[in-house]
Amino acid sequence: MTHKMKGRPDFLLLFSTILLVGFGLVMIFSASSAKAVFTHQSSWYYVLKQGSFAGIGLLLMLICMGLPFSIWKKAGPSLMIFSLILLVSVLIVGTNINGAKRWFVVGGFNIQPSEFTKLSIIVYLSALISKKGEGIQSFKKGLLPLLIMVGLILALVMKQPDFGTVLILAFIAGTIIMIGGIDLRHLLMLGLGLVPMFIYLAISQSYRLKRIQTFLNPLDNQSDSGYQLMQSLYALGHGGLLGTGLGRSVQKLFYLPEAHTDFIFAVIGEELGLLGTTLFLLVFFLFFWRGFAAAIQSHDPFGVILGMGLVSMIGIQFLLNLGAVTGSIPVTGVPLPFISYGGSSLILCMASTGILLSISRDNNRRRKEQLETSLK
Repeated sequence: MTHKMKGRPDFLLLFSTILLVGFGLVMIFSASSAKAVFTHQSSWYYVLKQGSFAGIGLLLMLICMGLPFSIWKKAGPSLMIFSLILLVSVLIVGTNINGAKRWFVVGGFNIQPSEFTKLSIIVYLSALISKKGEGIQSFKKGLLPLLIMVGLILALVMKQPDFGTVLILAFIAGTIIMIGGIDLRHLLMLGLGLVPMFIYLAISQSYRLKRIQTFLNPLDNQSDSGYQLMQSLYALGHGGLLGTGLGRSVQKLFYLPEAHTDFIFAVIGEELGLLGTTLFLLVFFLFFWRGFAAAIQSHDPFGVILGMGLVSMIGIQFLLNLGAVTGSIPVTGVPLPFISYGGSSLILCMASTGILLSISRDNNRRRKEQLETSLK
């Protein structure tokens, strides 16, 4: 009877997730209403679509929270095969949008397979590394098979092309491999090999090179490639300490491109000011703190690696988005987790949080069992 007892999920992790998703819906309505009226004759167009994605995400989060996280260990290979099929299929029958084949368009909704691939690669690598144990320190038998699979995934995503997602997947894979106990010599060799490759990828296409040049000298290109970044910085500066007030952003009125997607943080900064963005970031940090706590407290090596991988995935996207919006790094086109408009990203983040909540439930169940045993 005790063995079947289910623990409670981490309340702060659940609370911070619901808070972020709810706040995201409010900010999407604020940032998109003018564009929605202009293009769809309804100020509610984008927020209603995002609300439907949030509903799907909530359902998946609750399902994943209710399932024991250990089931994902067996699902790893199947998820990876499914991801490979999707990545190949999108290159063949996917919809070309702005020169990139990243999406399936189904019933008016854009589905991005590379988002699902992030979860697949985390589950697959976590399962394999936890199974190998110290065998991961062997390059030929431990690390090389993982690198071949990761390399194949990165090549397919790069073919779309989607350099931002390639960066995220590489960071995720690197984080999981490090947590799994890779030999530091192999890690150094891997790093030295990857850096030149990523530099080449970054400068091999003119539009990527232009993004780097714009990042270095945004003022020299503010009417062209630097326009979006300068409008973002104007928005953040206009917000000041207390902001212009919710719904009163000026930059969202067709000055700032992608105001409700990749650059929504600029609208948050303009409307809520430094004080509001600080509170917003504190909620995110609460999420990361409780997510990492759930991962490192797991009794199961698979749970530790899986949890750390999931939190790292969301954390990497968070940093890349904020870095681009504030001009700290070149623009990569990465959405802000839980906040930016986009169904694939939101559903992935919420389902991933459900798995983290499942890990936290298992931790709490075990603590309760140990307490009851000690009291007998």
